[in-house]
Amino acid sequence: MSLSKPVVTRFAPSPTGALHIGGARTALFNWLFARNQGGKFLLRIEDTDRARSTPENTAEILAGLTWLGIDWDGEPIHQFERAPRHAEVARELLAQDKAYKCFSTQEEIEAFREKARAEGTSTLFRSPWRDVPSSQHPDLPFVIRIKAPQTGAQTVHDAVQGDVTVSNEQMDDMVMLRSDGTPVYMLAVVVDDHDMGVTHVIRGDDHLNNAFRQKMIYDAMGWDFPVMAHIPLIFGPDGKKLSKRHGATAASEYQALGYPAAGMRNYLTRLGWSHGDDEFFTDAQAKEWFNLEGIGRAPARFDTKKLEHLSGQHIARTEDTDLFAQLTAFLAKTGAPALDPAQEDLLLRSMYTLKERAKTFPELLEKAHFALTCRPITPDEKAAAALDPVSRGILNELTEGLPGVSWEREALEHLVTEVAEKHGTKLGKLAAPLRSALAGRTVSPSVFDMMLILGRDESIARLKDASI
Repeated sequence: MSLSKPVVTRFAPSPTGALHIGGARTALFNWLFARNQGGKFLLRIEDTDRARSTPENTAEILAGLTWLGIDWDGEPIHQFERAPRHAEVARELLAQDKAYKCFSTQEEIEAFREKARAEGTSTLFRSPWRDVPSSQHPDLPFVIRIKAPQTGAQTVHDAVQGDVTVSNEQMDDMVMLRSDGTPVYMLAVVVDDHDMGVTHVIRGDDHLNNAFRQKMIYDAMGWDFPVMAHIPLIFGPDGKKLSKRHGATAASEYQALGYPAAGMRNYLTRLGWSHGDDEFFTDAQAKEWFNLEGIGRAPARFDTKKLEHLSGQHIARTEDTDLFAQLTAFLAKTGAPALDPAQEDLLLRSMYTLKERAKTFPELLEKAHFALTCRPITPDEKAAAALDPVSRGILNELTEGLPGVSWEREALEHLVTEVAEKHGTKLGKLAAPLRSALAGRTVSPSVFDMMLILGRDESIARLKDASI
């Protein structure tokens, strides 16, 4: 492949299910590399499995990529629509005597394999039709097979795995066109990548063996073979391939769990790729730093605690208005009722005190309960326990002094401290009943932050309700 070509990468999901977290990382790596190189990132929907591919799955995949902030260049290409072009290439190779018609039936192929198994020899099917001249062909259904090299070896120079070599004795004459004239996936992928100008194929290492079969088509057509980069799969904490038994596996599930997209991007980028010891980084840094050399060969293990840690850092560093927009989008995604203007105003003004130490949007919204609820506040069980008769009496006394105090943090802290000392306790001891009265929760932002955000009238009203 000519180094002068602009970089073109692609993500090619099959719409037979949701966007898996492994697929999301593959898309992310392709996107980051293209953006790092000033190239293009293309999207191809591999919908040749007509029985299992659905428009709903395609829509969910596109929505998942959009949520993750992964944008693609141009319109998505649908592989099924290009079947005539795939078949054209198979027929071109047939005309060049680089492929041949095979009339062997499935029964004959299976009989060959059974005999080979019984004799302990290779079950790799060798078609008897490879060198039969067309004048001797029967008028029967046939498949088109490529003529695989039969001696020597093939080497794939992989940007992640290094040089990988296989003996051509292990290669069969792969079927390219079925007897009904439809192309196989292995042919379609090569033709699409070539026609789309793909220069770098970045995908899971479970496709490494496919690279050798696909290389036969590239070589036979005289096409440039793209740079291959086969990335290790993602494992669960137990060292086994990530699956539903480990918990959420679809990108949409993590969106519904309330992880911010920036945190997810950061974590997935770091999952199998490194830039020194950097753990937290921005999109701009990821695009600047990302390269294929930083991808490791060992499988990465998905660690929810690390994801939460990075997500919390991104929440804390997000501008209040941006975070507010993400929160409202999350509420809409989960089907929660829309916020009214008063709630929106309080939530936005509360953001500075909510985003510290919140790892997910549900955690942040739980801290925001005081701003989203309205009187009369019904405390939860723990909060109700903090409002014993003694605490109610102190709150009542505190409420009497609030109308005349300046509504500033220092003045409020002074008044609460004064009332606490009068009753032989400390400010900290009043925190629980104050939180319970203002938020109905024992976990909330600082009581003084809540009072400043709620304002004098609402704060006093809530304390009066709780002191009755």
